[in-house]
Amino acid sequence: MDLLPFDDYVRSLNRKRMSAGVLFHDRTGRVLLVEPSYKEHWDIPGGACDKDEPPWRTADREIREELGITRPPGQLIVIDYIPADDRMPEGLAFIFDGGEITDNDVAKLDITDPEILSVSLIQLDDAAAKLKPILARRIAAALDAARSAKLVICEDGRPVAG
Repeated sequence: MDLLPFDDYVRSLNRKRMSAGVLFHDRTGRVLLVEPSYKEHWDIPGGACDKDEPPWRTADREIREELGITRPPGQLIVIDYIPADDRMPEGLAFIFDGGEITDNDVAKLDITDPEILSVSLIQLDDAAAKLKPILARRIAAALDAARSAKLVICEDGRPVAG
C-alpha cells in the first residue's frame, strides 16, 4: 500500500475559520452589543481569530481593542459550528462569559476603535432586528449557558443534544 506523503496529507486537511466573542450581560438579561462600522448587523464584542491565535486570546484582544476593557474573559460558554454559506466557509464561533456589566460600566467605556460606532445594553428580543438570526440564536444559548455555568454546544446557533 502506498501512503500519501505526510506534507500532502497536511495540505489536504480542511481549514475552518474561527471567531471569539464575549457575552457581557446585566441582571435583567440585557446583553452588551456593539454597532460595527464595517457591517450591517450588530454583534457582541469579538472578532476573527488571527493566524496562530487561540480563541481565548482573540476574546481578550478584542475586548481590549473594542471596549478598552482589560479584564480577561471568563469561562467558555458556547462553541457553535457555523455551516458554510455563499460568502463564507464553515467555521467555529467561541463565546466566553464576560460577566455582569451595568449601565454605569457601559457609560464609562472609552470607545476609540474606529470599527465600533456605538455600544448598548439591549434586551435580546429588542435587538433581534439588529442581529443576524444565527447570532441571535447563539446569544440566547450563551445567556442560558452563563446562567447555568455550563458549556453549550451549538450548530448554526441552535443547541444540540450532547
